[in-house]
Amino acid sequence: MQRFNSYYSLNVFALELDKWDFPEHNHNFYEIIFVEKGTGDHILNDARISYEAGDVFILRPEDGHYFEIKESTKFIFLKFNEQLFTEKLAGSKTAKWLETTQTLLQTASTINGNIVKDKDDKIHLHYLFQILLREFTNTCAYSRELLLELFGGVMMLLARAQSTAQFGLQCPSNTEIDKLSQILSFTRMHALNPEKMKIENIASQFNMSANYISIYVKKHSGQSIQQHIIQTKIKTASQLLKNGRHNINEIALKLGFSDASHFNKIYKKYTGTSPKQK
Repeated sequence: MQRFNSYYSLNVFALELDKWDFPEHNHNFYEIIFVEKGTGDHILNDARISYEAGDVFILRPEDGHYFEIKESTKFIFLKFNEQLFTEKLAGSKTAKWLETTQTLLQTASTINGNIVKDKDDKIHLHYLFQILLREFTNTCAYSRELLLELFGGVMMLLARAQSTAQFGLQCPSNTEIDKLSQILSFTRMHALNPEKMKIENIASQFNMSANYISIYVKKHSGQSIQQHIIQTKIKTASQLLKNGRHNINEIALKLGFSDASHFNKIYKKYTGTSPKQK
């Protein structure tokens, strides 16, 4: 029997086949096979098992198998090894999940309306929400654990969609999201601290020069850091105006504008209305 080897912790791919051209074999990894469409027989450890669309097979490394296809079949393969378990349990991954979720919840109000624009993401979220609803209303073994994993999937999809909408990145990498999110989160956190909102002080916080942070933010978001700072201040001003606890002069001072006149001018430029109309 042949042995197929893979040295990736996780590999996912699809094959649509009219004929199975691979010999009986086993692996050095675990494998989950989902049948998206088609019919035939799966010969697993010398046992013949008929398959149809929707069937799922779980194979251990020592399992020998092959397929005999009757109707054109599309398989989706998920191959993984023990390294994936270590990665899943790593503390840094848990911390990253928590940080990403908290950032998403804290900054949700900075984007108006629907944040999910990608059609595929909308479809995926629809499926996830359907499964979440079913597991929540029809509890059985592992329902709670499954709910938590599905919730994580929803939050990560939303976090990616938010980054795409906020930063203008079609398929942002983790490195781009992490650094840009940290910079912009810093400006949101310190919107009422004019000293910390100076570009040179933001740059110092991230061990960058003022010139480089300006280039970096512009490259990865499509807007200058100064534009982000102004927009953050305007959004903060809108919240303060709605609260009604501060007058325009006080808000202008808190946000580091030279005077109320300057604040009024900038506010109207970005919102199209006067702060007095709030």
